[in-house]
Amino acid sequence: MIDKIIFATGNEHKMIEIRMILSDLGLEVLSQSEAGLHADVVEDGSTFEENALIKATKIAEAARVVEEYRSAVVLADDSGLEIDYLNKEPGIYSARYMGENTSYDIKNQALLDRLEGVEDEKRTARFVCAIAAAFPDGSTAVVRGTMEGIIGHEIAGENGFGYDPIFYLPEYGCTSAQLAPEKKNELSHRGEGLRKMRTILEEKQNAI
Repeated sequence: MIDKIIFATGNEHKMIEIRMILSDLGLEVLSQSEAGLHADVVEDGSTFEENALIKATKIAEAARVVEEYRSAVVLADDSGLEIDYLNKEPGIYSARYMGENTSYDIKNQALLDRLEGVEDEKRTARFVCAIAAAFPDGSTAVVRGTMEGIIGHEIAGENGFGYDPIFYLPEYGCTSAQLAPEKKNELSHRGEGLRKMRTILEEKQNAI
């Protein structure tokens, strides 16, 4: 019986989205830091899916030695931005692009500079989010969510984080950082991935 969800992140921005989307499962949702779990995770996979699975299984190993977390499912995501004109950079290196401690204001401006003069038709991009689950019985699952758009021409919006202020959605006439949180969860790569994972979690619970 799954009684808790532990998400392998300490990022509170992500946790707000995660809790909103998984709130109706009736399970307590904790971040890795809230659960007090620590593990050395080397994200050396070549895809978003591989890195998400590495994180989930590693944190699950740490969870299984704690009595109250033995029945928890551990979720982890690996997400990033793919820009087609830049050969899908920054891709799986999105968080580490230009260095992990470099602010996203600097990263976003650098990407805008690299696309200076490139017409909109060639600025196509997508956010990708792979979400992996490590279940108490040792089984795993991985799903992928995406959000398609283009890279805008300026930094705009305060509602998002990371690369949201340069990710422009032509059909909505704004960046993903300008969307209301509820709308962003409906459209986002993480929202799509979490909804797919929620279906798997529901099936898992019903099978027990």
